[in-house]
Amino acid sequence: MTNILKNLMAPCGMNCGICMAYLRDKNKCPGCRNLNEKSRVSCWGCKIRNCEFLKDLKNKFCVECKNYPCDRVKHIDKRYRTKYGMSMIENLNKIKEIGIVEFMKIENTRWLCPKCGNQICVHNKKCYFCEK
Repeated sequence: MTNILKNLMAPCGMNCGICMAYLRDKNKCPGCRNLNEKSRVSCWGCKIRNCEFLKDLKNKFCVECKNYPCDRVKHIDKRYRTKYGMSMIENLNKIKEIGIVEFMKIENTRWLCPKCGNQICVHNKKCYFCEK
């Protein structure tokens, strides 16, 4: 069983540990907080990740910002709620309420494959470990 690490929580509330780009084997993304030279250009250019207000925030989560939730966060939240049944805003609010460590404990059980105990992808509900 794998555990999603807290450094895999993107500033916008996306859990990179359940993202298709992170879970796949080919061209694997290291997550928004762990970008490297192999990371996709779209990740480097992410408007939320590069937001001018994030640099001054203690934990670098949008929920700490005076403009939260901004239009960018609302837009991605609506897209993910509609397409994938997950809310970035709910994630961020929960992180603010209970802290990142407790939130990650929930995430590590919420997205488990019932067959092998590894993480399920939010985008296609597939387990990349056992193919269930």
